[in-house]
Amino acid sequence: MSQPRVPGGDEHTIELPCGQTIAAGTLDLGMREYECDCGETHGVVMDVHPPERFLPEFLVEVLREAIETTSEEMPEFDTPHLLGVVLEEFPEAVTAHDASENADVGYAMVWVTEFDSRRLHEVVVELVVELMEHAVSHADDDEALSSFEEEMVEFDVAAFVDQYRAERDLEAEDPYA
Repeated sequence: MSQPRVPGGDEHTIELPCGQTIAAGTLDLGMREYECDCGETHGVVMDVHPPERFLPEFLVEVLREAIETTSEEMPEFDTPHLLGVVLEEFPEAVTAHDASENADVGYAMVWVTEFDSRRLHEVVVELVVELMEHAVSHADDDEALSSFEEEMVEFDVAAFVDQYRAERDLEAEDPYA
């Protein structure tokens, strides 16, 4: 059962997408998932997690070169931008929590999703592919767009995520894996 919240209440608690409330300190830097009292497993992403958690380094570099951010605080494309795209697409499935005033937790931002970490990984990849397709469509190069679309028909997101997670070994003890 979710706990009642007072509007503007305790800044050290996080209301999860399922309605449960947890203390911000419950989440630690090595967490990728949270086993909730609601019976579900929620994906957890923190601003300190590198975007390479979801995407190969070469692709992160391409995104950083291609995407101009409007944030003075985060001028380089990074994990908060990826999760911003997820939040925009699935606003009811993601809770974003600003912990920048809470020095006890070790992170400034955390996102907790309705999805488990594996499904969240798929969602991130799917949205980046859509972002890339949108960018290619604005290139005024019908051949490039056609080629990209043909390659994406062959692209299996689930297989990519399986292979990438196996290569990255996301279950390792290293919290930045």
